[in-house]
Amino acid sequence: MPPYYEAPSGLRPLAWAVAASLVVHAVVLFAPQKEPPPLLSASSRFEASLSARPQAEAPPAPARPPEKAAPTPKAPTRPTVAPPARQPPRARVLTAPKSAAPAVAETPRWSAAEKQEMNRFLDELAAEAKAAPKPSLAQRSLAMARDISRQQARQDEEGSALLERRPNTPPPEPFSLDLYVDGVVKRLNRSAAFVRNDPRSRGLKTASVQFRINPDGSLKSFKVINAGDQEEEIAFIRSVVERAIPFARFPPDIDRAARSLGVTICIQPGVGGGFGFSRLADGRPC
Repeated sequence: MPPYYEAPSGLRPLAWAVAASLVVHAVVLFAPQKEPPPLLSASSRFEASLSARPQAEAPPAPARPPEKAAPTPKAPTRPTVAPPARQPPRARVLTAPKSAAPAVAETPRWSAAEKQEMNRFLDELAAEAKAAPKPSLAQRSLAMARDISRQQARQDEEGSALLERRPNTPPPEPFSLDLYVDGVVKRLNRSAAFVRNDPRSRGLKTASVQFRINPDGSLKSFKVINAGDQEEEIAFIRSVVERAIPFARFPPDIDRAARSLGVTICIQPGVGGGFGFSRLADGRPC
């Protein structure tokens, strides 16, 4: 039996390393190898292509919150228009342009000669006022009578005189004349209560009549000044006057001053509205 050789213990790791190296080389040699790709033939042209430059990565966009569903549109409602508030009326302010003149006028300066002349003029006015005597009561009455005579003459020319004056006689007392005319009006109203009159027969235009009374109260004349469209009213007034005759006699002062007294009656539709006769204000046209 051959003798058994035992390697020393220090050579065993080396033997294992050599064996492993042999195994690795055997695997590399016997493993299938891929053929290298064929080399492209050299070209005389230089070809190149442009490619887009890679863009830098954009930062991630922030996450959007989930969108809420749009509410269903409702039918448009008509807006309620509130009435404008009523503003209080503004107070009216009156303004006046300012005057360019100074607020206080300068006091004029008078010379000694001017002052003396002004004093002389004032003294003359005072002397004339003292010299002229004041009219007496008789003179004032006479002047008033002249005015009444001129007014009476003017009325005679117009044909509407109240009194038919006697020549060279003083005028009657105004108070006495007013009392007599008031008595005539009252008697006409009493007579009108017994005369029938239809208000529907009145016209639309103004008319006037005049009648005259003698000193003994009898009727002297009845004249239509302006008939208009008041024929029915004129007939009514004539009937009232004829029924009221005789009137009272003239007072003594009126009898001495006048031969007759004229009374003018105005028919004015739409004025007053009452029934009867009344006196117009002095100077008021018919």
